[in-house]
Amino acid sequence: MKELNKSIRSFAEERGWEQYHTPKNLSMALAVEAAELMEIFQWMTPGECMNLTAQQKVHAGEELADITIYALRLFDVLGIDPESAVVDKIGKNGRKYPSGKGSGVE
Repeated sequence: MKELNKSIRSFAEERGWEQYHTPKNLSMALAVEAAELMEIFQWMTPGECMNLTAQQKVHAGEELADITIYALRLFDVLGIDPESAVVDKIGKNGRKYPSGKGSGVE
């Protein structure tokens, strides 16, 4: 994870993008990429979205990569360790939604 963050940071620095990578701009870019991912599935049936074509999988992978890059860049800019944040959130979710209690959807 640290190497991936380093690569993403270097990529941005080599292009002089740090000036644009404010938390506001990165969070907005993240939302745009999430919308592009949603667009892939917009009119699909549940069955269709579970059985993507090879081309659709490539497209979804590209959008997921963009989302991941922006999310990791935002972690970096904010000085938050992504691994710790994810582990902490999984623990919090585990307490909120204990196993064996059903789906948690009411």
